[in-house]
Amino acid sequence: MFGIDFSEILVIFGIALVVLGPEKLPRLAATIGRWIGRARAMARQFREQLEQEAETLKRNVDLRTHETSPAPAAPAAPAAPAAPAAPATHATATPVTDLAMSITPTNDQPAAPPAEPHERGP
Repeated sequence: MFGIDFSEILVIFGIALVVLGPEKLPRLAATIGRWIGRARAMARQFREQLEQEAETLKRNVDLRTHETSPAPAAPAAPAAPAAPAAPATHATATPVTDLAMSITPTNDQPAAPPAEPHERGP
C-alpha cells in the first residue's frame, strides 16, 4: 500500500531499537498495536454504518418509486359506432391495478429507526 519493503521495515525496527532501547520498544509496539486495532475497529464500524444507511435509503427510494409509479395506461377507446349501442346488462369491473394504485398509506414518512445505545438520552 505504501511501498515499504521488508528490508525497510527491518531498518526502521533497528533504528527504533537503538533509539528507544530494549526496555521501551515492546511497550511502544504494544501501544501502537492497540492504536492500530482501535483505528481499524472504528473504520470497520464507520463502513458498516454507511452501508446500512445506504441500504436503508435505497429501500426507501425503491418503496417511494413503487408507490408513486403511475398506473399503466388504459388501452385507447374504440371509435364510437355509427348506430347507438344497446345498454350494457352487466356492471363494468374496475381493473385490479387501478384498485391497488388507489390504496395509499396515510403516513408518507417512514418510521424512524430505533436509536443506537450511544444516542439514547440519560
